Amino acid sequence: MNLHDETEAETRTNRILPVLQAAGWGVVEGSRLREELICPGRIQSGGTRGRGLSCDYVLQYRGQKLAVLEAKRAGISHRDGIGQAKDYAHRLEARFAYASNGIDWHQIDMHTGVEGDLSLPFPTPDELWDRAFGDENAWRLRFGAVPFETDGGKWELRYYQHNAINAALEAVAKGDRRILLTLATGTGKTSIAFQIAWKLFHAKWSLEGEPVRRPRILFLADRNILADQAYNSFSAFPSDAVTRIDPSTIRKNHGKPPRNASVFFTIFQTFMTGDNEPTYKQYPPDFFDFIVIDECHRGGANDESEWRRLLEYFEPAVQLGLTATPKRKHNADTYAYFGEPAYVYALRDGIEDGFLTPFKVRQMASTIDEYVFDPDDKVVQGEAQIGDSFSEDDFNTRIVIPDRERSRVVEFMDQIDQRHKTLVFCATQDHAALVRDLINEVKGSTNPNYCHRVTANDGAIGDQHLRDFQDNDKTIPTILTTSHKLSTGVDARNVRNIVLMRPIKSMIEFKQIIGRGTRVYEGKDFFTIWDFVKAHENFKDPEWDGEPEDPIEPPQRTSETPTDPPEQPDLPDDEGEGEDPKPKLVIKLADGKARKIRYIASTTYWIDGKVVSSAEFLERLFGDLSDLVADEDQLRKTWSDPDNRERFLSQIADRGYDRDKLNDIRQLVDAPDSDLFDVLSYILYTHDPKTRYDRAEAVRSKAMDGVTDDLRPLLLGILSAYEEGGEDELATGKLTHYLTARYGSVGEGKAVLGGIDGVRRAFLDMQRDLYRA
Repeated sequence: MNLHDETEAETRTNRILPVLQAAGWGVVEGSRLREELICPGRIQSGGTRGRGLSCDYVLQYRGQKLAVLEAKRAGISHRDGIGQAKDYAHRLEARFAYASNGIDWHQIDMHTGVEGDLSLPFPTPDELWDRAFGDENAWRLRFGAVPFETDGGKWELRYYQHNAINAALEAVAKGDRRILLTLATGTGKTSIAFQIAWKLFHAKWSLEGEPVRRPRILFLADRNILADQAYNSFSAFPSDAVTRIDPSTIRKNHGKPPRNASVFFTIFQTFMTGDNEPTYKQYPPDFFDFIVIDECHRGGANDESEWRRLLEYFEPAVQLGLTATPKRKHNADTYAYFGEPAYVYALRDGIEDGFLTPFKVRQMASTIDEYVFDPDDKVVQGEAQIGDSFSEDDFNTRIVIPDRERSRVVEFMDQIDQRHKTLVFCATQDHAALVRDLINEVKGSTNPNYCHRVTANDGAIGDQHLRDFQDNDKTIPTILTTSHKLSTGVDARNVRNIVLMRPIKSMIEFKQIIGRGTRVYEGKDFFTIWDFVKAHENFKDPEWDGEPEDPIEPPQRTSETPTDPPEQPDLPDDEGEGEDPKPKLVIKLADGKARKIRYIASTTYWIDGKVVSSAEFLERLFGDLSDLVADEDQLRKTWSDPDNRERFLSQIADRGYDRDKLNDIRQLVDAPDSDLFDVLSYILYTHDPKTRYDRAEAVRSKAMDGVTDDLRPLLLGILSAYEEGGEDELATGKLTHYLTARYGSVGEGKAVLGGIDGVRRAFLDMQRDLYRA
């Protein structure tokens, strides 16, 4: 066989794999040689994804990913794979990267930067292990000998989860006492904690320093729902190894907390209370070997907090903090206590990799974002003086205008798909009740349980509504209103809308709320944030993922917005939001004023880890299109062929412009009934867009003369479908659908029309005529 005819698969099988196996990879006990899907690619509209990443070979030994290898076919240079190999090694935190075409080999040490061509034989597992870990560490070996718990191989750890687990265990092996993992909401922090506990448990790690007993591990949260979710996630442990420390268990045990287990789950509030002394003091300070503090940024490390005293009481234990928030001034105590994170995986990484769902922001400015008391309006409760003014921070805390809240509810309910699960964040529990009632008044559903409030005051029944909402097999309740309670701990994967009806002053809380929508669910291409309170300004804050951005121009408001008050720390549940004993001012707008409330909406997009305005979005698209299209003739020629058109759309999708965003562009350039070709031509060449009807009519009137009588009805039907559905109706794969729909089967269509080749030529000729001018 000619070297240049050899495929990559043949090169891998006949040249590369034998070399790796001869070195012991996949042969020596404890070694593993496998292809790995690193990430599936960014989620795009229509159930598609951007380009994923897959590594040809991951070389694993004793639980550590030591090296990656990128293979190229023998007929091209091995150097073509070096860039990919480095990228994969960086993502997987592998020490070594290799690239080979089966003839030549290249190696890179990712820690020292030393690289160069490699002479065979390939390093053995022990040789790479010794290079990666010069120091002998018995616990590292013991942890590596414990397999991950994958429920019989039903699921695989994601690469960043593997990195986080290894980073934490490496810190334990080295004797670190305070460990921090920072991972975006929705990336599986509880699963990571489970795998760490699993390895500690089966390796018999403890503060004894020798594998003489099982460790005692405490999972500590600040909310029952988080503790319950974690408890359920640890179901692979033996039933007698796990227990809940809760009031009912303590009562059953005559006032004493349980001790006879290996993994304990509780919340701070339970530990901090007790009949004569806090419950936690019934345990000796060295009782727990390892403590996991979930959502550790929520106050546990604050120097002045009661929680901090609890953590200091159990000072001998190794303490692992889990948080979704990078180091910021408002959570500096957390980082001062735990130190720098052992591993970080940010929101932008999760979205770009395709493990989290992207989002759009709809900024909803209105003519009543501020209010100045008008004597024509009626004071229903409280007192007001002429000229009293109120800003967004005052609404529903100092002043309530039900007409204003109704207008907001009507605005977003008219625009969302009312079948989609939605979370609405309100200023107070009373406000959440008002919004709930307004939603139920205007909803299209006939179900009385369509919308419920879930706040601290709703107790057990609210928790049941939340469980029903989280159940993806249930459609009711569809909308939940809340104030603070649902900003964390809501593992509901199918949330499609997040509505902000109260200011979000804490960047920590803002990121947590965004995380309510990022969880991946089949058929969920994106979620939308409906922002009535200028919360989108958090995106341009330097504390958002990434560097500060230029300000996103919001819609113009009717008056200048007052300067926001200082940021308040985020609060667990609804703590601190109790009603002011002073009655709120309640205003009923004068007749006709409510009907005059107007909204101005604009959209921002998440592209390349940054939130950009509509104008910036179009500017970026112009630049990217200019890189792909030399001139108008090339665009027309590409677009006229359905296969070339699909390849072109795939190229721009890889740059962040999926079908959903391209459809948004039709609205931005005021061409909702135009072909996407005309929209792109307008952006690139400022041609006035034609409508799809205009294009179809030109073909019907001028280009059908040479078409046979048998074929004409089929093509006219395709043109009608194009007018209705757009250019997607002209895809090559649609032709069989049209033949089946008209003739009952493709075979019958061929019999009537005289063969498929002639039909396909007519189908392609029609498209060339469609885009001729």
